[in-house]
Amino acid sequence: MQAAGLGGVVRTAGERDAEILAGAKTLPVLAGLRDLLPGGGLRRGATVAVHTSSVLLALLAAASRSGSWCAVVGLPALSPVAAAEMGIALERLALVPHPGTEWTTIVAALLDGFDIVVAAPPGPIAPVVASRLAARARQRGSVLMPAGSWAGADLVLAPIRRAWAGLGAGRGRLRARELTIQARGRGSAAAPREVTLRLPEVSGVLPAVAGSAESRPAVAGAGNDAVQNSPLRRVG
Repeated sequence: MQAAGLGGVVRTAGERDAEILAGAKTLPVLAGLRDLLPGGGLRRGATVAVHTSSVLLALLAAASRSGSWCAVVGLPALSPVAAAEMGIALERLALVPHPGTEWTTIVAALLDGFDIVVAAPPGPIAPVVASRLAARARQRGSVLMPAGSWAGADLVLAPIRRAWAGLGAGRGRLRARELTIQARGRGSAAAPREVTLRLPEVSGVLPAVAGSAESRPAVAGAGNDAVQNSPLRRVG
Protein backbone atom coordinates (compact mmCIF):
# COMPACT_ATOMS: atom_id res chain seq x y z
CA MET A 1 0.00 0.00 0.00
CA GLN A 2 1.50 3.31 -1.08
CA ALA A 3 0.72 5.36 2.00
CA ALA A 4 3.69 5.77 4.31
CA GLY A 5 3.04 6.04 8.03
CA LEU A 6 -0.61 4.94 7.98
CA GLY A 7 -0.23 3.03 11.23
CA GLY A 8 -1.86 5.05 14.00
CA VAL A 9 -3.27 7.55 11.49
CA VAL A 10 -6.09 5.70 9.72
CA ARG A 11 -9.08 5.13 11.97
CA THR A 12 -9.98 1.67 13.15
CA ALA A 13 -13.27 0.20 11.92
CA GLY A 14 -14.85 0.83 15.33
CA GLU A 15 -13.78 4.48 15.41
CA ARG A 16 -15.04 4.95 11.89
CA ASP A 17 -18.41 3.35 12.67
CA ALA A 18 -18.87 5.78 15.55
CA GLU A 19 -18.10 8.71 13.25
CA ILE A 20 -20.65 7.47 10.69
CA LEU A 21 -23.39 7.19 13.32
CA ALA A 22 -22.68 10.75 14.43
CA GLY A 23 -22.11 12.23 10.99
CA ALA A 24 -23.56 12.58 7.52
CA LYS A 25 -24.89 9.63 5.52
CA THR A 26 -23.77 11.22 2.24
CA LEU A 27 -20.25 12.17 1.18
CA PRO A 28 -19.80 15.41 -0.80
CA VAL A 29 -18.85 15.60 -4.48
CA LEU A 30 -17.77 18.43 -6.78
CA ALA A 31 -20.58 20.76 -7.83
CA GLY A 32 -20.50 19.58 -11.45
CA LEU A 33 -21.30 16.01 -10.38
CA ARG A 34 -24.09 16.61 -7.87
CA ASP A 35 -26.95 16.35 -10.35
CA LEU A 36 -25.85 12.82 -11.25
CA LEU A 37 -26.28 11.46 -7.73
CA PRO A 38 -29.44 10.98 -5.65
CA GLY A 39 -29.22 13.43 -2.78
CA GLY A 40 -26.38 15.28 -4.49
CA GLY A 41 -23.61 13.12 -3.04
CA LEU A 42 -22.21 9.63 -2.52
CA ARG A 43 -24.49 7.66 -0.24
CA ARG A 44 -22.64 5.62 2.36
CA GLY A 45 -23.11 1.91 1.80
CA ALA A 46 -23.71 2.29 -1.94
CA THR A 47 -21.92 0.59 -4.82
CA VAL A 48 -21.28 3.07 -7.63
CA ALA A 49 -19.77 1.62 -10.82
CA VAL A 50 -17.90 4.23 -12.87
CA HIS A 51 -16.93 3.64 -16.51
CA THR A 52 -14.69 6.67 -16.97
CA SER A 53 -11.47 7.10 -15.01
CA SER A 54 -11.46 10.90 -15.01
CA VAL A 55 -14.91 11.06 -13.38
CA LEU A 56 -13.92 8.28 -11.01
CA LEU A 57 -11.05 10.40 -9.68
CA ALA A 58 -13.17 13.54 -9.58
CA LEU A 59 -15.64 11.75 -7.31
CA LEU A 60 -12.92 11.47 -4.67
CA ALA A 61 -11.89 15.14 -4.64
CA ALA A 62 -14.51 16.83 -2.47
CA ALA A 63 -14.86 13.89 -0.09
CA SER A 64 -11.13 13.62 0.56
CA ARG A 65 -10.81 17.36 1.14
CA SER A 66 -13.67 17.23 3.63
CA GLY A 67 -11.87 14.59 5.70
CA SER A 68 -12.86 11.26 4.14
CA TRP A 69 -10.27 8.54 3.57
CA CYS A 70 -10.05 7.05 0.07
CA ALA A 71 -8.29 4.01 -1.34
CA VAL A 72 -7.59 3.03 -4.94
CA VAL A 73 -6.90 -0.63 -5.73
CA GLY A 74 -5.62 -2.00 -9.02
CA LEU A 75 -4.85 1.18 -11.00
CA PRO A 76 -1.04 1.13 -11.40
CA ALA A 77 -1.10 3.96 -13.97
CA LEU A 78 -2.54 6.40 -11.43
CA SER A 79 0.13 8.73 -10.04
CA PRO A 80 -0.11 10.88 -6.90
CA VAL A 81 0.57 13.91 -9.11
CA ALA A 82 -2.53 13.18 -11.21
CA ALA A 83 -4.59 12.65 -8.06
CA ALA A 84 -3.40 15.93 -6.53
CA GLU A 85 -4.09 17.90 -9.71
CA MET A 86 -7.62 16.46 -9.74
CA GLY A 87 -8.06 17.96 -6.26
CA ILE A 88 -7.68 14.82 -4.13
CA ALA A 89 -6.09 15.27 -0.69
CA LEU A 90 -3.04 12.98 -0.85
CA GLU A 91 -2.72 12.74 2.92
CA ARG A 92 -6.00 10.81 2.93
CA LEU A 93 -5.37 8.65 -0.13
CA ALA A 94 -3.97 5.10 -0.12
CA LEU A 95 -2.84 3.44 -3.36
CA VAL A 96 -2.61 -0.32 -3.87
CA PRO A 97 -1.46 -0.48 -7.50
CA HIS A 98 -0.64 -4.20 -7.63
CA PRO A 99 -2.94 -6.23 -5.32
CA GLY A 100 -2.10 -9.50 -7.08
CA THR A 101 -4.10 -12.58 -6.20
CA GLU A 102 -5.32 -10.99 -2.95
CA TRP A 103 -7.49 -8.42 -4.75
CA THR A 104 -10.77 -9.48 -3.12
CA THR A 105 -9.25 -9.72 0.37
CA ILE A 106 -7.60 -6.31 0.09
CA VAL A 107 -10.77 -4.59 -1.13
CA ALA A 108 -12.80 -6.18 1.66
CA ALA A 109 -10.26 -5.08 4.30
CA LEU A 110 -10.16 -1.51 2.99
CA LEU A 111 -13.95 -1.27 3.11
CA ASP A 112 -13.66 -1.76 6.87
CA GLY A 113 -11.61 1.38 7.43
CA PHE A 114 -11.94 3.70 4.43
CA ASP A 115 -14.86 5.87 3.35
CA ILE A 116 -14.44 5.30 -0.41
CA VAL A 117 -12.74 2.32 -2.02
CA VAL A 118 -12.09 2.46 -5.76
CA ALA A 119 -11.63 -1.08 -7.03
CA ALA A 120 -10.39 -1.91 -10.53
CA PRO A 121 -10.98 -5.66 -10.96
CA PRO A 122 -8.12 -7.68 -12.47
CA GLY A 123 -10.66 -9.51 -14.65
CA PRO A 124 -14.27 -10.70 -14.60
CA ILE A 125 -15.68 -10.80 -11.07
CA ALA A 126 -18.11 -13.56 -10.14
CA PRO A 127 -21.55 -12.21 -9.15
CA VAL A 128 -21.26 -13.88 -5.74
CA VAL A 129 -17.99 -12.03 -5.04
CA ALA A 130 -19.48 -8.73 -6.24
CA SER A 131 -22.47 -9.31 -3.97
CA ARG A 132 -20.29 -10.04 -0.94
CA LEU A 133 -18.19 -6.90 -1.40
CA ALA A 134 -21.30 -4.76 -1.92
CA ALA A 135 -22.74 -6.22 1.28
CA ARG A 136 -19.50 -5.41 3.10
CA ALA A 137 -19.77 -1.78 1.93
CA ARG A 138 -23.39 -1.57 3.16
CA GLN A 139 -22.45 -3.04 6.51
CA ARG A 140 -19.50 -0.72 7.04
CA GLY A 141 -21.02 2.44 5.57
CA SER A 142 -18.32 2.70 2.92
CA VAL A 143 -18.75 3.57 -0.75
CA LEU A 144 -17.58 0.80 -3.07
CA MET A 145 -16.62 2.33 -6.40
CA PRO A 146 -15.78 -0.32 -9.02
CA ALA A 147 -13.96 0.87 -12.12
CA GLY A 148 -16.06 -0.60 -14.91
CA SER A 149 -18.91 -3.11 -15.02
CA TRP A 150 -20.18 -4.50 -11.72
CA ALA A 151 -23.09 -6.89 -11.18
CA GLY A 152 -25.81 -5.42 -8.97
CA ALA A 153 -24.37 -1.88 -8.69
CA ASP A 154 -26.73 0.64 -7.09
CA LEU A 155 -25.67 3.28 -9.60
CA VAL A 156 -23.76 3.17 -12.89
CA LEU A 157 -22.03 6.25 -14.31
CA ALA A 158 -21.00 5.92 -17.96
CA PRO A 159 -20.06 8.32 -20.78
CA ILE A 160 -22.59 8.50 -23.60
CA ARG A 161 -20.95 11.28 -25.65
CA ARG A 162 -17.38 12.55 -25.99
CA ALA A 163 -16.07 15.61 -27.80
CA TRP A 164 -12.93 17.68 -28.04
CA ALA A 165 -13.17 21.48 -28.12
CA GLY A 166 -10.67 23.98 -29.48
CA LEU A 167 -10.29 23.13 -33.15
CA GLY A 168 -11.63 25.57 -35.72
CA ALA A 169 -11.99 24.89 -39.45
CA GLY A 170 -9.17 22.36 -39.67
CA ARG A 171 -6.72 24.18 -37.39
CA GLY A 172 -6.23 25.21 -33.80
CA ARG A 173 -5.39 23.38 -30.59
CA LEU A 174 -7.35 20.83 -28.57
CA ARG A 175 -8.05 22.78 -25.39
CA ALA A 176 -10.69 20.77 -23.56
CA ARG A 177 -12.48 17.46 -23.61
CA GLU A 178 -16.18 17.31 -22.95
CA LEU A 179 -17.97 14.27 -21.59
CA THR A 180 -21.69 13.73 -21.26
CA ILE A 181 -22.12 11.32 -18.36
CA GLN A 182 -25.31 9.37 -17.75
CA ALA A 183 -26.31 7.89 -14.39
CA ARG A 184 -28.64 4.90 -14.18
CA GLY A 185 -29.51 2.93 -11.10
CA ARG A 186 -32.12 1.48 -8.85
CA GLY A 187 -34.73 2.96 -6.56
CA SER A 188 -34.47 6.74 -6.40
CA ALA A 189 -31.81 6.58 -9.14
CA ALA A 190 -33.96 4.64 -11.63
CA ALA A 191 -34.66 7.69 -13.82
CA PRO A 192 -31.61 8.42 -16.02
CA ARG A 193 -29.70 11.63 -15.28
CA GLU A 194 -27.16 13.37 -17.50
CA VAL A 195 -24.58 16.10 -17.09
CA THR A 196 -22.01 17.46 -19.55
CA LEU A 197 -18.60 18.15 -18.07
CA ARG A 198 -15.46 19.79 -19.41
CA LEU A 199 -11.92 18.71 -18.54
CA PRO A 200 -9.72 21.76 -19.21
CA GLU A 201 -5.92 21.83 -19.37
CA VAL A 202 -5.58 23.72 -16.13
CA SER A 203 -5.24 22.68 -12.51
CA GLY A 204 -7.34 23.52 -9.50
CA VAL A 205 -11.03 23.09 -8.81
CA LEU A 206 -13.01 25.38 -11.09
CA PRO A 207 -16.61 26.71 -10.99
CA ALA A 208 -19.33 25.87 -13.48
CA VAL A 209 -18.90 27.11 -17.05
CA ALA A 210 -21.61 28.91 -18.99
CA GLY A 211 -22.55 27.77 -22.48
CA SER A 212 -22.99 24.32 -23.95
CA ALA A 213 -21.07 21.81 -26.01
CA GLU A 214 -23.07 22.77 -29.06
CA SER A 215 -21.91 26.39 -28.91
CA ARG A 216 -18.22 25.53 -29.33
CA PRO A 217 -16.36 23.83 -32.18
CA ALA A 218 -15.62 20.24 -31.25
CA VAL A 219 -14.28 17.03 -32.69
CA ALA A 220 -16.57 14.24 -31.52
CA GLY A 221 -15.23 10.91 -30.43
CA ALA A 222 -11.57 11.92 -30.33
CA GLY A 223 -9.15 10.38 -27.87
CA ASN A 224 -9.71 7.83 -25.13
CA ASP A 225 -10.50 8.02 -21.45
CA ALA A 226 -7.10 7.84 -19.79
CA VAL A 227 -6.82 9.30 -16.31
CA GLN A 228 -6.82 13.09 -16.59
CA ASN A 229 -4.65 15.49 -14.59
CA SER A 230 -7.35 18.20 -14.47
CA PRO A 231 -10.57 18.67 -12.52
CA LEU A 232 -14.04 18.73 -14.02
CA ARG A 233 -16.03 21.77 -14.99
CA ARG A 234 -19.77 21.66 -15.50
CA VAL A 235 -21.03 22.85 -18.91
CA GLY A 236 -24.40 24.54 -18.89
